[in-house]
Amino acid sequence: MSKDIWVFGYGSLVWRPDFEFVEKRLAIINGWVRRFWQGSTDHRGVPGAPGRVVTLEADESGTCWGMAYRIAAHNTKPIMDALDYREKGGYSLESVELRFRTGDPAAAEGLVYIGTPNNPNYLGPESAERIAAQVVASTGPSGPNDEYVLRLAEALRRLGADDPHVFEIERFVREMSVTSK
Repeated sequence: MSKDIWVFGYGSLVWRPDFEFVEKRLAIINGWVRRFWQGSTDHRGVPGAPGRVVTLEADESGTCWGMAYRIAAHNTKPIMDALDYREKGGYSLESVELRFRTGDPAAAEGLVYIGTPNNPNYLGPESAERIAAQVVASTGPSGPNDEYVLRLAEALRRLGADDPHVFEIERFVREMSVTSK
């Protein structure tokens, strides 16, 4: 690529980008909400016992907070190849409009990985309690699924981002973890 690009992270990329970037900024995308509707058989679960990770669901009145990372033009190819591999479990790359909380009031074009309903790992909606029970029972190559939920909730709080869905799942995960010990 001949220019820098922005990548928007709303799940593990919020706290663990794991790639070189020139700049990171708190950002929002409008028209989307974060949901634990994507199955993970390669990171937080295994085939036959998937964990649950976040994807985005279109919602006309929704807003999703996350981190936007600007990747230098000369690093775009290797970093995007690595991200394509990291997000291989049913995610596809989409273009979105980023709005930054501070600084430049203009929007920027960014890329985001979304697990749409037509991918083989998509699990879809479920009650918060059932999602949390699946999370507590799941572990994969990247670690326990509950760690993913807890770290995401913690990172969102540090950013000042309110996400009722994530925080409700977190509450159930904490309750279930206490009662299972």
